[in-house]
Amino acid sequence: MPVAMRLSRGGSKKRPYYRIVVADGRAPRDGKYLEQIGSYNPLLAKDDPERVKLNEERAKHWLSVGAQPSDRVMRFLDAAGLKERKARNNPQKAEPGEKAKERLEEKAAKEAEAAEAAKAAEEEAKAAEAAAEETPAEEPAAEEAPAEEAAAEEAPAEEAKAEEAPAEDAAEEKAEG
Repeated sequence: MPVAMRLSRGGSKKRPYYRIVVADGRAPRDGKYLEQIGSYNPLLAKDDPERVKLNEERAKHWLSVGAQPSDRVMRFLDAAGLKERKARNNPQKAEPGEKAKERLEEKAAKEAEAAEAAKAAEEEAKAAEAAAEETPAEEPAAEEAPAEEAAAEEAPAEEAKAEEAPAEDAAEEKAEG
């Protein structure tokens, strides 16, 4: 007969009170038990000494005979120092999956590239400031103006080419059709 150390519920609705009992493993939760070895009142404060009462001598006896405690009773026994409870947390469960790790690596790589680009831009700005301090103020303005004008002239020319191409295609289709 498998012997279990478990909780047997008592109390009224929404006001639980438990007995810590040793019972046949096949008996119902609140049914017949072999011996009551303590009590547990979850309504009391966690630091209240009356919350968990446990007859340690009888608990040791039943453990030595081979009684298997439930998880909650195992917590009480561990707190009393009678039996050590192993941690049930699996730290590997909290690790992200392979694809999530890949996404994090990609994100870190992009951030590193952005940081390098920002540093390069800062260095260029510092170099431009240093060059501006060394040369007279009129020359950089004169150099920038033709470059800006050339860029402004190139942009409309490209837009015009893009607009002409669809118009030519439409004209060819009309001629064919």
